[in-house]
Amino acid sequence: MSEFTKTLCPYCGVGCGLEVSPPAQLGKATNRDSQGNPTWRVRGDKTHPSSQGMVCVKGATIAESLDKNRLHYPMVRDSLDQEFRRVSWDEAFDLITKRIQTIRFSQGPEALCMYGSGQFQTEDYYIAQKLMKGCLGTNNFDANSRLCMSSAVAGYIQSFGSDGPPCCYDDLELTDCAFLIGTNTAECHPIVFNRLEKYHKKNRKVKMIVVDPRRTPTAEAADLHLAIRPGTDIDLLNGIAHLLMRWNYIDTMFMDDCTSNFPAYAEVIRHYPPEVVARQCGISIEDLETAARYWGKSERVLSLWSMGVNQSSEGTAKVRTIINLHLMTGQIGKPGAGPFSLTGQPNAMGGREAGGLAHLLPGYRTVKDPQHRAEVEEFWGFKTGQISPNPGLTAWDMITGLEDGAVELLWIAATNPAVSMPDLERTKKALLRSPFTIYQDAYYPTETSAYAHVLLPAAQWGEKTGVMTNSERVVTLCSAFRQPPREAKADWEIFAEVGRKLGFEREFAFANSAEVYAEFVKLTKNRPCEMTGISHAQLQTQGPTQWPHPQESRGSRGAGEAGGETSGKRLYTNLRFHTSDGRARFGAYYSKGLAEPPDPDYPFVLTSGRLYGHWHTQTRTGRIEKICKMHPEPFIEIHPRDAARLGIVDNQCVEVRSRRGKAKFPAKVTKAIAPGTVFVPMHWGSLWADNAEANALTHPESCPDSLQPELKACAVQLLPISVEVTIKNHQLQSSQW
Repeated sequence: MSEFTKTLCPYCGVGCGLEVSPPAQLGKATNRDSQGNPTWRVRGDKTHPSSQGMVCVKGATIAESLDKNRLHYPMVRDSLDQEFRRVSWDEAFDLITKRIQTIRFSQGPEALCMYGSGQFQTEDYYIAQKLMKGCLGTNNFDANSRLCMSSAVAGYIQSFGSDGPPCCYDDLELTDCAFLIGTNTAECHPIVFNRLEKYHKKNRKVKMIVVDPRRTPTAEAADLHLAIRPGTDIDLLNGIAHLLMRWNYIDTMFMDDCTSNFPAYAEVIRHYPPEVVARQCGISIEDLETAARYWGKSERVLSLWSMGVNQSSEGTAKVRTIINLHLMTGQIGKPGAGPFSLTGQPNAMGGREAGGLAHLLPGYRTVKDPQHRAEVEEFWGFKTGQISPNPGLTAWDMITGLEDGAVELLWIAATNPAVSMPDLERTKKALLRSPFTIYQDAYYPTETSAYAHVLLPAAQWGEKTGVMTNSERVVTLCSAFRQPPREAKADWEIFAEVGRKLGFEREFAFANSAEVYAEFVKLTKNRPCEMTGISHAQLQTQGPTQWPHPQESRGSRGAGEAGGETSGKRLYTNLRFHTSDGRARFGAYYSKGLAEPPDPDYPFVLTSGRLYGHWHTQTRTGRIEKICKMHPEPFIEIHPRDAARLGIVDNQCVEVRSRRGKAKFPAKVTKAIAPGTVFVPMHWGSLWADNAEANALTHPESCPDSLQPELKACAVQLLPISVEVTIKNHQLQSSQW
């Protein structure tokens, strides 16, 4: 094999196209890593419409992790204090199916849970839904998208009647004003930011507003940086709306013809005059007015947001309040404009399409809707009532279910909750109580593997063929370019084999992932996310394709072809929405603030986030030398004013305490963080550093609509530790790398 295989980067939701070739090629030196091991060559795919050949450091180095610390065989143990022993797949499947059957008939299907991942391909997601929600009759499937995108999902559904970002990446280069809130795009979605920044630099009339308590690399590029206090997003957004109303920067014709519930919203924003909002947010009235003027005078406004908005006890309200600004100014359904959530994970969008949250069904359906349940039951060939009408347990509900004994079996796949869940000490204690935990992953060890009774080796990126959908609804075929190591299997194959051994042979009679995808897309027919015109074969020949893409448009150009525009380039171009009356709905929300505001005992607000090189809990990136050198250790950002008051100097170790736990980090004294706020990266679990887990501090309070935890803010206190101890600990830590 000498040609490059086209695939997709498996990190963030940007969805960058990659081309991969073998380590050894005719006439070329063998490609090797720093230890001399042969490694696959990776480069950006210039024909991919989303990334246009660009790639960040994570994508460029991804192949170096393929053979590091892989899980090769099924492993089991009877209790967590025992060592794992290797077993055959048949033995592992028998153990799992017998346990499932015992629990189904003794406690009922609601005692069974699966926690999946935006790392899944769509085929993995779909087979998991069919197994859990169809065959087993429980909606207890949730994914780490609950911690990532569920507020965006809820906001889109409530405002527009359906999930689905209405914009596309081309809008980055067509807008007059980019409004970025709760997103450090430069580090977390770098290729999206590269496109926006290049356009912004070439067009000085284009304005960029960044709303963030930190002066991030994203904020550095902005015309206006609003360093608001954490938890005051709705105050700011309502304050901008107040000024847009006062200055008559509104589209009354659009609102009259295409929206509902504006009077209730108008009553709310009346209470957010500039002097009140500026004081509440900790910004100047002048800056607030500048932001409103930029928005109001622009013909095309594009808003971008991510975890800083979604990971909040007001997450859905924040999303809808962003959307409100678009609705009152008619900034939707046209090039360069609209509310655009930046997806956190590579296939969180595909998971949403396949029904991969506890309240969803495939094809943008919900379990509460009787017609939706009936449609899926009929398609799957099940009797009426097979799918439960009750939303299943969310990720956090599964933790509390372990605490109270309601959960008897927890199946975790492709995610690492022993680092990523909130209130981590409580999470770990709950995991210790699990009667039976199956953990399915490509790597070993991870922090979560310590809590497993069964380990199942999964094929990962490059070792299985399937599709992923990125933030702009572009579906890309990720082709396998190598065999899975030893006995590792694709996630969907593992789920399907369990289904067959449970007696559902007909339901899982798939020869390959192309057949799985072909079945799934039938469930999208006449749905907002229709993909009936997409198949593995079509993606292979026509390239990445944007939905909606119904069967009758099969012959149209793929999104990557010059001048091509599929039917799904932008949503709502006809200004009709998926609501009962076709109108978009204003949401009227007063600001409630943080679920856990600072107080005299815990006077600082802790926020957390990603760094440019690392990904989530380092399961991959922690094994890549270049990235570890780039980010050698965790840290805590603290403003010089706060540091001086506490006697903290640069690199001094600081103990951070919340009401739930504590952690230690070297101090990074910087004006890039607002006074009263501190920041730590979320990547370091117990495998990679001692006592540096961000989520040992966070709380599980969540948005009432999306049930997404407020991972972005909690109240903490800071305790400086002597410099001598810090140096010793740092040397010990350095010796472990």
